[in-house]
Amino acid sequence: MNTMLVDWSAIRRCAHMLRRGVSRSPKRWGKPPIAQVFVPQSHQPGEEAEVDFAELYVDLPQGRTKCYMFTLRLCFSGKSVHRVFATQSQEAFLEGHIEAFNALGGVPVRHVKYDNLKSAVTRVLFGQRDRVENERWILFRSHYSFEAFYCLPGIEGAHEKGGVEGEGGRFRRNRLVPVPKVVSLAELNAKLAAIDEADDQRRVNGRLTTIGQDFIIEPGTDSYRLAHTKNRQAAAS
Repeated sequence: MNTMLVDWSAIRRCAHMLRRGVSRSPKRWGKPPIAQVFVPQSHQPGEEAEVDFAELYVDLPQGRTKCYMFTLRLCFSGKSVHRVFATQSQEAFLEGHIEAFNALGGVPVRHVKYDNLKSAVTRVLFGQRDRVENERWILFRSHYSFEAFYCLPGIEGAHEKGGVEGEGGRFRRNRLVPVPKVVSLAELNAKLAAIDEADDQRRVNGRLTTIGQDFIIEPGTDSYRLAHTKNRQAAAS
């Protein structure tokens, strides 16, 4: 029969060292990190939308040209409007909104989500969501009666409008490959409008209903304000 000899003094020394290590660990390693968690977002019909620009190339008569695709995506249904512009200027930014509101027939009543686009934001206030908006953008939002929600800068706010960022990549891979060849951006945008309508038959990952079926719910609810943008433009002029 084998007998194992135990050095109890060695065990006591090890236990003492472990206790000292645990008691000193906050001083040695600092405070434990605060875990960041993400809660899945849920959206009500007609309440929210997201906006983003994405780069792409277009073959125009003058050659291959770098352009920018404006995307506005309704958060509930996933219904999206895509338009391509030569720049990311404020004129393109505002025109993209007008095109989207015309195509959708309404304006989300809660807010539209943005990152810190220079077309809208003059200055980001440190440590806050508040932004200093430029005057023309404020007037535009007042005209169409919607609020802006600004995501946190950098990677910390990437998930806050992940729907439109994912939509931009999906649309380019599936609809703009190979590089589109057109006479003008107006021709391309007419094609994109037709593609947007055809996308009503598509299902967003994990959903049983199509984009078009969910979009029907949005204009039929009290939370979706019919914009009648053409009438507003005529009245403003």
